[in-house]
Amino acid sequence: MEVNATATSRLSPRAVEDFEIVQLAIQGDQKAYTQLMERYRQAVFHSMMRMVNHREDANDLTIEAFGKAFHKLSSYTPTYAFSTWLFKIAVNNCIDHIRRKRLKLMSIDEPLEHVSDRNYAGNISSGNANPEEVVIRAQGVEKISQMIRSLNSKYRLMIELRYYEELSYEEIAEELSIPLGTVKAQLHRAKDMLHKMVKQPGMSAYVDV
Repeated sequence: MEVNATATSRLSPRAVEDFEIVQLAIQGDQKAYTQLMERYRQAVFHSMMRMVNHREDANDLTIEAFGKAFHKLSSYTPTYAFSTWLFKIAVNNCIDHIRRKRLKLMSIDEPLEHVSDRNYAGNISSGNANPEEVVIRAQGVEKISQMIRSLNSKYRLMIELRYYEELSYEEIAEELSIPLGTVKAQLHRAKDMLHKMVKQPGMSAYVDV
């Protein structure tokens, strides 16, 4: 797939480099796949851990996310950073996982005996959030992602570099060749805009504010 320079012009240097690695992977370069995993495996894993709070599930979901991303790698276009595309796949896959798990857990409400109103749920105690709460929080992650995508490209890039690619303020300043003070000011503005969106009616059910 050929993409002209205009298509990648608004991407950060790191995102452009990711796109070049993706092209190598599509051409069959196995090292390119490995390189993409090395770049983002830890970040995806930490995101999955925040959503499911279970290390084994988070590991499985991380592998699944990369598997799905690699399977449809040829459909990726540099409209936005590869990391943004990858995280969207990971989050959506995780939401599906949580919903499936919720459906399985619903079966514990079946009676222990045909003549009894006692059920399995009454005999199970857990300190974790119930499945519905977990699904709501997972949906909140997707809503936040939608909010980020709605930002002006300048502010969206700041959020992606800081929180998706986990760059420091100094690294962002160096990568974009702008003053450190500008990075801090733009990130502050971007976070303020997101905070105002989160405060909108209906969002409190998904996100702690």
